[in-house]
Amino acid sequence: MAYSDAELLARLIQCEAGGEGDNGMKAVAGVVMNRVRATRGEYARIGRGNLRNIVFQRGQFQCINDYAMQSIYNMTPAAVHYEIAEWAFAGNRLSEVGDALWFFNPFSPTCPGNFPGLVGRFVARIGDHCFYAPTEAYYST
Repeated sequence: MAYSDAELLARLIQCEAGGEGDNGMKAVAGVVMNRVRATRGEYARIGRGNLRNIVFQRGQFQCINDYAMQSIYNMTPAAVHYEIAEWAFAGNRLSEVGDALWFFNPFSPTCPGNFPGLVGRFVARIGDHCFYAPTEAYYST
């Protein structure tokens, strides 16, 4: 795949949160970059500071699946997606998301208090997504 890091993150932002407004897209971009910059746990071992290692880690992002009707491979990022990618690359994060490492859409009006396996605790809901910061249990993964 010949995408630059900026295009790869822009495509992922558009695919995972394109309908969630600027804050929803920024929150998702923040989670991705939190994983890239992780210093402990699974993402530190797998990512090693590399965006591609994080994005293409098996089973992490719905938009990476080749069989998904909506995937990074059929996205056409607009300027806003690149701007948010650059914002996240610069180290910016939404304060309510902070060091969150996970997000998902529960297809429900409420978010579970913990991420599966108790590795994350709920910190914010932005749009349709629930965001989770790591607990000490995550760091033993």
